[in-house]
Amino acid sequence: MNLTAVLLTGLLAGGVSCAAVQGGLLAGLITRQRRATTRPGVAAVPATATPWRTIGDDLTPVGAFLAGKLVSHTLLGALLGAIGTAVQLSVHAHTVLQLLAGALIIAFGLAQLGVPGFRRFVIEPPISLSRVVLRSARARTAFAPGLLGLASVLIPCGVTLSVEALALTSGSPAAGAATMAVFVAGTSPLFALLGYAARKAATVWRGRLALATGVLVVAMGLLTLNGGLELAGSPVAASRVLAAFSSHPGDQPTSAATVADGHQTIEITATADGYAPTATTAQAGLPTTLVVHADDAQGCIRAFTIPDRNIMKILPASGDTRIELGALPPGTLNYACGMGMYTGTITANPTGPLPRSTP
Repeated sequence: MNLTAVLLTGLLAGGVSCAAVQGGLLAGLITRQRRATTRPGVAAVPATATPWRTIGDDLTPVGAFLAGKLVSHTLLGALLGAIGTAVQLSVHAHTVLQLLAGALIIAFGLAQLGVPGFRRFVIEPPISLSRVVLRSARARTAFAPGLLGLASVLIPCGVTLSVEALALTSGSPAAGAATMAVFVAGTSPLFALLGYAARKAATVWRGRLALATGVLVVAMGLLTLNGGLELAGSPVAASRVLAAFSSHPGDQPTSAATVADGHQTIEITATADGYAPTATTAQAGLPTTLVVHADDAQGCIRAFTIPDRNIMKILPASGDTRIELGALPPGTLNYACGMGMYTGTITANPTGPLPRSTP
């Protein structure tokens, strides 16, 4: 297990993706807390407070959130590593989880926007528990974000599901736990910056920050939900809707399979930008091997998925992966990354020679 690649995934793709979803919820929670402490009759920060104490107070909520997130994701990684050798998560189960995650994220975003019917759909500590546990102002500012961090394991962001797939294939509880812990560590810098900025800006922006983050959370929820629809092959998935309304579908760049001795080979390259080519033609009825060349593949792109065949292969960051498809029936075979964000097609023609076949 290359933990350096997992760390870079968290720093780059994971940080942005998770900050948009979970960071938006954290910023909204900090804004509500900050607004509550600035109401008339609530004690303000003492004028004698030192700059270091002020900074500590501002970082307390995000620190508690990251601690809770680290604990819950590490435990999940250990569980996935333990069961990975016995149980392989099917593409269908992965798709259902992503659809549920998208719906959950949208619900949180609508709650943050104050949409009627969703306003109580927030993660807050029970009042009775707060009275027992909380004894200081700093504890009050840390408790709710810490709870949100623990619950963030139920609110997976874009790349998290793919990293969970890596933990599932790690082969041991220790390796699975390390995979998730390193990923969370990679996302931490951006979370710390966002949480600190939210804490400082809350008194100035007031409700505007919650509004902005609410819109962002809903947008990321829709993106996650669409990924599930892509994996499910739904006709209302974005790529299929756009293809249906495309006036020149034939303009899409295509590549053809190569044929030798009655066997055909399809080659696809996976990079940090997606898959190429995105459309390939093949001949129906021939035994077929799909070769995926990974070249600095990152994030969900490494979770190469063929939903119709219930195939998910975790690609190496660089290297080749061979997938035997058997004799292709006439029609279109869709493939996608583990999040449904990057897609492509293999179209098997029932008759006629391939444009670029080799003898």
